[in-house]
Amino acid sequence: MVQRGNQMRSEQIKDEISRLGLSEKLLLVEDIWDSIATSNSEIPMATWQKQELEKRYKAYKEGKLNLHDWEDVHKGLRDKHT
Repeated sequence: MVQRGNQMRSEQIKDEISRLGLSEKLLLVEDIWDSIATSNSEIPMATWQKQELEKRYKAYKEGKLNLHDWEDVHKGLRDKHT
């Protein structure tokens, strides 16, 4: 549950963000993602997610996955949705 103090702080942050220009907002998002990436060990992951990642990584190492080039995937998505 969000405490009242945190909720007020969150609202203040949102107010400040709303005053930023688009380029400043994009830079802020980049900074936030960088911050998350450097502390990724703190990101909780459900047991089923860990198991699924382990299963997929094992299949990858054993050569049992059909891998697709990113350019082909991107082209397929563009073709499908344009």
